[in-house]
Amino acid sequence: MGIHVVAAATGRGGGQGLLTSVIDGLVTLGEDVQVLGPASPSGLVDWAVAEGVPTQVTNSVSRADYSRDLRRWRREHPEGVLWCDGILPALATLGTRRRVVAFEGVPSGYLRAAQAAAAVGATATIVPTAFDAARLPGASVVAPSVPDLEPVHAARGRGPLRIGFMGEISEASGVTVLADAVKSLARWAPGQYRLRVAGKSRYSDARERAIIRGRFAALGPIVQRVGAMPADEFLGSIDLLVCPAVGTGGFPWSAAAAMGSGVPVIVSDTGPLVDVVGSEHPWVARAGDTEHLAEILAEVETALPASETVDAARGRWARQYSPDASKRSLRELLARLGLLPVEAPGGEDRLRAAQGVQ
Repeated sequence: MGIHVVAAATGRGGGQGLLTSVIDGLVTLGEDVQVLGPASPSGLVDWAVAEGVPTQVTNSVSRADYSRDLRRWRREHPEGVLWCDGILPALATLGTRRRVVAFEGVPSGYLRAAQAAAAVGATATIVPTAFDAARLPGASVVAPSVPDLEPVHAARGRGPLRIGFMGEISEASGVTVLADAVKSLARWAPGQYRLRVAGKSRYSDARERAIIRGRFAALGPIVQRVGAMPADEFLGSIDLLVCPAVGTGGFPWSAAAAMGSGVPVIVSDTGPLVDVVGSEHPWVARAGDTEHLAEILAEVETALPASETVDAARGRWARQYSPDASKRSLRELLARLGLLPVEAPGGEDRLRAAQGVQ
């Protein structure tokens, strides 16, 4: 019957990456996958077309149109499993059979209530971390696939400490807290620190962007913005990565990528970040606390190369977020839902292949 992956109304960064890793896993496990989404804008549809995954697009011009078109499409195509990305597709198909709903995180406020409503009656509800599952009753964790980027590390030598930030440039991501922490360190040791920032301000308003520009301007030549630099190149150009989020947000891709790439990572004590790095990770700063982050940065600087901590983080990535780990997590869900039964023709071979058994 196949699995119909229903895209969100708009292309998103982290959410789209989470869903593409799921689609890759489904295809690898031998599932018949089709992507359904709006003609524009839809980063997921564009990705699916480029990857050769079958797609079907609607002619929706608004979120309301897309919701209506999804309800109509499901009535006309009642067979197969719907894998809904986010709240809108899940609400639009509420009450239909064989429906999996997937969320990139658990929000607060009215969106959290909408999310809970969207999950009612779902065959399964999927979130990326145990922290999210604890906040959404009945949810299951399917770990996203975070590839081994294998960056070529540029040696620091006697130069300044290269501190990196990679992700959405916003107040919620904590980039202003990081800028202030680096400024505090540089005040005591001029010329010893550099801040490299990769990413864009896609969801910030004019006020927020002005605040961020002001923080960066205060750093002067210490800060370098590199835009949408490839993750492997960026991680190879820094000595450590900082993920200073002040909100829960979605899945922290940059932290998991750094772990898999052998790059030391400092995180704030927000739920998803601590869940990803693990409770034993030593470099955790209080969210929003500039001075505490500066203290942790100084601590890590003296500990570098910190091989034991970096190796432990790499091991956790391999167990939890590597492509093999993600495939196992997805396989277990499919088997539990009866979508990859061992007793079906070829099912045992597919299960063994998914486990890497010859």
